[in-house]
Amino acid sequence: MSGKSTIFILMLLAVLPAAAQKRKVTVMDFGYGTVKNDVVKYFGSDQDIGKGISDLLIGQLLDGGDYRVIERSALPQILKEQNFSNSDRADPATAAKIGALMGVDTIIIGDITAFGNDDKHYGGAGGGANGVGGMLGNIHINKSKTIVEITARMVDVNTGEILASVNGRGEIDKSSFGAGGGGCAWWHGCGGGGLDMGSSNFQNTAIGQAVKQSVTQLASNLDSKAGALPAVAVAPPPPPLDGVIADASTPDIVINVGSKDGVKAGETLSVVRVGKVIKDPVTGKPLRSIETAIGTLTITSADADSAVGKFSGTDTPKIGDHVKRPINN
Repeated sequence: MSGKSTIFILMLLAVLPAAAQKRKVTVMDFGYGTVKNDVVKYFGSDQDIGKGISDLLIGQLLDGGDYRVIERSALPQILKEQNFSNSDRADPATAAKIGALMGVDTIIIGDITAFGNDDKHYGGAGGGANGVGGMLGNIHINKSKTIVEITARMVDVNTGEILASVNGRGEIDKSSFGAGGGGCAWWHGCGGGGLDMGSSNFQNTAIGQAVKQSVTQLASNLDSKAGALPAVAVAPPPPPLDGVIADASTPDIVINVGSKDGVKAGETLSVVRVGKVIKDPVTGKPLRSIETAIGTLTITSADADSAVGKFSGTDTPKIGDHVKRPINN
């Protein structure tokens, strides 16, 4: 092997551990209760800017490459099943529980603390009837500063510890000459109930530019924290599991294994039906079972001796069907 090849392999081995340490994160919708009145004033109706900003942040974090960003498609169902409301979205304890159910080690939560215009108006009606005063008498000057501020916190889902807290701020100064107008009357999406912060219509506005600045700064600050975060604890592989369904009379399937067997909320188990048991003809000892996979069971809650889950599959689960932990879990 050449010297250059050896150096390349050593460099590759040095990089691999760092890549393996990337934190697995997801982003909750940001809270915006403190600026809700400003949002209604700006758009003419309530718009969930917290969801829009979290979607933009996810894109920025993906581009940065410092974290493993996990898809949020399961988030609405988890919120519904756990009876969480939007008011819980910035609470670290709630976020940690949600993050654990989503299979991430870190969850990002936050709040939008400023959103809208800081306007100053000069001039207006009046002035002389002739000359320059007469020409400018009905014209006003708007000094408009559009501001968006966001705070974000990274929460370890295993400990509930806040690992980092960062801010992002966007500020756009604009001066315009005109005879009226304001809010978002110049944007056709305003008040339509379908705010899309990623659209060019929104991005080309002052508030859109301020949002973009604040999210970009927020993502940059989060990326800068990645290298200083504590290493993710590597959990030992879960033990083998073989339990049975104890009750299947409702959609909440109950099984006879629980937390003392390593079962936890968010885990997905295989559900199999034993069709035939083959025994040793001499000793009568069972040699193997002929099993048919009929679906999966996603655990929603667990106590020491039992657990409850939602079934998904091609058949109807029955009492006595086995639940097993897939080997690759």
